Amino acid sequence: MYAMPLARERRLIWLLALVQFTLIMDFMVMMPLGPQIMSAFQISPAKFATAVSAYSWCSGLSALLAATYIDRFDRRKLLLAAYLMFALSNVACACATSYPLLLASRAFAGVTGGVLGAGVMAIVADVVPVARRGTASGIIMTGFSMAAIAGVPAGVLLGAHFHWSAPFWLLAALTVTIALATSRIVPSLGEHLAQRAPSLAQTLPALVHLVTFPRHARALALTFLIMLAHMLVIPFISPMLVANHGVRPDQISLLYMAGGAATLFTSRAVGRLADRTGHRRIFRLFGALALGPVLAVTHLPNLPFWIMVPGFALFMIISSARIVPLQAILSTVPDSRHRGAFLSANGAVQALGTGCGAWLGGLMLSTDAAGHILGYGLNGWVSVALASLALVWVGWVSSAGAQRTDASAPAPQAVTPDLAGEA
Repeated sequence: MYAMPLARERRLIWLLALVQFTLIMDFMVMMPLGPQIMSAFQISPAKFATAVSAYSWCSGLSALLAATYIDRFDRRKLLLAAYLMFALSNVACACATSYPLLLASRAFAGVTGGVLGAGVMAIVADVVPVARRGTASGIIMTGFSMAAIAGVPAGVLLGAHFHWSAPFWLLAALTVTIALATSRIVPSLGEHLAQRAPSLAQTLPALVHLVTFPRHARALALTFLIMLAHMLVIPFISPMLVANHGVRPDQISLLYMAGGAATLFTSRAVGRLADRTGHRRIFRLFGALALGPVLAVTHLPNLPFWIMVPGFALFMIISSARIVPLQAILSTVPDSRHRGAFLSANGAVQALGTGCGAWLGGLMLSTDAAGHILGYGLNGWVSVALASLALVWVGWVSSAGAQRTDASAPAPQAVTPDLAGEA
């Protein structure tokens, strides 16, 4: 643990929240930019979905494999190097002149994003005492809300009024600016280098054991199911609204702004409700409530735009409300020694599920001669089926302290505690 004045610690945490903001914006802004990107490269929904998936797949695998090498470097140097590579990936994306170059740049962004996510977790674990770690995590999580409320709408507006590449130029500029601040605020964090880092031969078997431990595997499967169901629908909302309902690309920013602002206020309320009445009960409640809006969005009739705005906000509120109790459930699955490593692995599985959902969703869609997107209704039904399965599956996910434990299975070995953020 590094000793740091409280004021500097707070500046560091807010800086990491800005890093998280750019990571989330980079991933999220691709989806509402779908209509412009599909038009610019003359690609189908399936190819667009592959570009979205490339980031998620590479991010998930990169985050998972970071456990094998992250402790061999000074935290500050690794963060700066990865962040500057992330800026370069955004420049490459903005400069892409063909679909293969776009695909390669999104994969590169995913690789750097996965390393950055792991690096942020490691710095929090090294610098912030356990007593303040929950508060620090909450501040870093505001990066998601900031991206939804400000980052994505701003990016969509830039893309609509200038060029689809404009948001990525903005991200590159923001990243370089934040990297300069990082070089001044983040101290050298290399004390862990005095300890011999585990070899690859030690780390990989422990990592495999961690994710295949029965109680952990059931929980990771739940995460994969939810993200798979979610991403069969989410990436194609903007292309569908533009192609099938005549919504202007600049109007898409209003939808995302309304949805992001609504979830900012409701997520805390859902969390408090889940704490009072039970996490599984609230997960099942909002999971069941979300089935209707998913079918409504994927079978949307022609409606005035002023009705779509509150409707999209309601869709986002109910859809995101499932995630709040889900995270609480997952945090109880591992024992305290493996909690950080498990949650790191869960983040990687979440990214892989996101990528698979977007990819499969794109394969199920097609376009007619008039440019309308066909097959979105099928995406909705498959999403509902998977989400319904998750409502049943959650009953098989047990906490570390529950009576129904895997007594016959040996406990998993710890995997690079510094990366995992173990308490």
